[in-house]
Amino acid sequence: MMVKAELLSLIANGENSGIEFELDDLRPEKLAKEIVALANLQGGHVLLGVDDDGTIVGIKRPDLEHWVMDTVFGRYIHPLITPFYEEVKINEEVKAHKECRVAVITIERGIAKPYVVRYRGREDAYIRIGSTSRRATREQQVRLSAIEGWLHPEQLPVSGSKLKDLNRDCLQEYLSSILGEQILPESENDWHMRLCGLGFMKEGEDGNSLCTIAGLVLFGRSPRRLLPCAGIRWVAFKGDEKDYNYLDDQLIDGPLVALRRHLDGGRMEVVANGMMENVIAAMSPFISRHATVNDSVLMRLRSWQYPVEAVREAIVNAVAHRDWTRNEWVEVACYANRLEVQSPGALHNTMTVEKMLAGQRSPRNTLIASVLRDYGYVEALGMGVRRKIIPLLRQLNGTTPEFIATEDNLRVVMHLGEDTAAT
Repeated sequence: MMVKAELLSLIANGENSGIEFELDDLRPEKLAKEIVALANLQGGHVLLGVDDDGTIVGIKRPDLEHWVMDTVFGRYIHPLITPFYEEVKINEEVKAHKECRVAVITIERGIAKPYVVRYRGREDAYIRIGSTSRRATREQQVRLSAIEGWLHPEQLPVSGSKLKDLNRDCLQEYLSSILGEQILPESENDWHMRLCGLGFMKEGEDGNSLCTIAGLVLFGRSPRRLLPCAGIRWVAFKGDEKDYNYLDDQLIDGPLVALRRHLDGGRMEVVANGMMENVIAAMSPFISRHATVNDSVLMRLRSWQYPVEAVREAIVNAVAHRDWTRNEWVEVACYANRLEVQSPGALHNTMTVEKMLAGQRSPRNTLIASVLRDYGYVEALGMGVRRKIIPLLRQLNGTTPEFIATEDNLRVVMHLGEDTAAT
């Protein structure tokens, strides 16, 4: 329960992203709007009986708790939210003429976003921006749904895309070698039906099939042409900070998976690199160097400043678990003293860095992750952080990688050890 001192402290600090002041004579849909906006962010408190400037007026409405719980929460807010309602007495020294009460409605962070206000036949979602609540845009509603796992953006169709935008050779190799199918689709209609069944395409309203985000980024000929955020930005800086003095800067496009050909005896060769191979190739001159000592067969060995398997794992994870509602690239940046891999979007659902390091798994893009696992790009058990990134970096240079999560991205930072620094 909230004590008087805590309430007065909240009022003294004013409205913010988690605190809203209202008088109790407002309309129910207005109060519902403020509650929904808080639930769609991090939760917070609505203080009834406090004016916008922080003046304590006190509550006047009779049977206020019944009105709040049954009318506002019961009729206007969807899905159901169960708040904590209490009334706090304010002494006469604060309210000079008589004692009064302030009602405190405490809303936890919602787990079924987006929450909406149902009013006059509409359902409107609201979000909190600073101390104001605003109607959420379509993109913001999609992002709210994606964060809580109600929507899988990887299954969204990509406008303007067609079957021809997918690499048919890659698809045939996937169906035959990975899925083990003996009979491949022949007609265009057969291909549309098979790919819709796999989630790589989706039938549009006009009857024509469109590529899904998953299909395009996995097997697209040039995904960035239709989905600009699909690429990976690789940049190498000369110093320790971002500036215009960079050594290399590329936007790397192409399908995530390589085109492979299976040979006799179970052998396999790569016919055309996928985006992962192209990123590592672009990075190679900047994170490795030739050793000064030749081996017994006079082949010059390459010495890596960062463990290449850990780097590959971090990049694959960044792509597999990125938020496709954000119009940003996965970014891989090399500095003089560290390597950073940044994936757009907050951690999925209730995942935290601590849970991730402990080995918990909560894939955001299940189809993309599944296909990458089929090709061997990601750990079958989803334990790449614990089994590759952390131990390999410690083994190479004695440092421990950092995992930094914000509302906008997840960043993996690998530091350059003294023994692996370039000379």
